[in-house]
Amino acid sequence: MTVEHGLRLMAGAMIVISLLLAHFVSLYWLWLTVFVGLNLFQSALTNWCPAMLVLRKMGLKDADRIPQI
Repeated sequence: MTVEHGLRLMAGAMIVISLLLAHFVSLYWLWLTVFVGLNLFQSALTNWCPAMLVLRKMGLKDADRIPQI
């Protein structure tokens, strides 16, 4: 798995979790969805996201550093 795939997986999971929490706990959890969406928007413009640092420290590689078969 690459950093890019991990980032999309993490963002998707956070959105689903925040929607479930908003439905079952409190609508204030929708602010987490807003935060994730804004972070993805910023990441698309700058190609930088704090979660990418965490994923790299976990050992994931960038897509451009993986040799193609």
